Amino acid sequence: MNTKLLSALTATAAATALFGAGAPAQAASFGTNGITFSQDTSVKFNFKESHGGFTSSLGIYSVNNSATTLVSTLFSETKSSDNGGQNEWKGTLGNTVLGSGSAVFTFLANQIYTLGLDSGGGGSVYSTSALNSGGSQQAVFGGESQLWNALGTETTAQFQAAGQFTNGLASLFNGGTLISFDDRGNGNDSDFQDFAVSAEAVPEPMTMTGLALGFGGLVAARRRRASKTGA
Repeated sequence: MNTKLLSALTATAAATALFGAGAPAQAASFGTNGITFSQDTSVKFNFKESHGGFTSSLGIYSVNNSATTLVSTLFSETKSSDNGGQNEWKGTLGNTVLGSGSAVFTFLANQIYTLGLDSGGGGSVYSTSALNSGGSQQAVFGGESQLWNALGTETTAQFQAAGQFTNGLASLFNGGTLISFDDRGNGNDSDFQDFAVSAEAVPEPMTMTGLALGFGGLVAARRRRASKTGA
């Protein structure tokens, strides 16, 4: 084989192998069927907004034989909304939720989890439909523009139409997933806008290292080829 081509292929193979070793773990499930990962996986959550009349908190729960145990609280509201019922009880960061509005949680491999929204007197609902009374869907997952564009519009109808989005696996590793809940308030109107957060997998450090080393190999191969040509 041509030595120039061999050098380039070797560098490319090294970059590919290193990138693969550092790529995010592939999840078994991240949606209304539950949350499970095949490897320890860190996910960054960001509070987006709320539109519920309750003072709510969002947490991560482990699941064992349909029994849930709170393992981490992500965000807690200090009041139900910014200003009473205005803008459909809208709550924003710095008003209803204090702090940075960001939280990172590491999901352990092969453990089953769910997100749970505790609305005080309104009770609790889970992102895993099977854990809710009657198996009802109380959350939506997805990276589709329909979900993201509904944020900030204060129109119930736009989020009511989002019930078809039940799987955020692909977007979790590619641009981020929006997750939004209905808290069963207002007659359980299924508006899926009562508490919204985004989620994005945190890249493993090896990913960027592998890319840098692979790129360096390609540069070195090109320089060797150029020096031989000049000679």
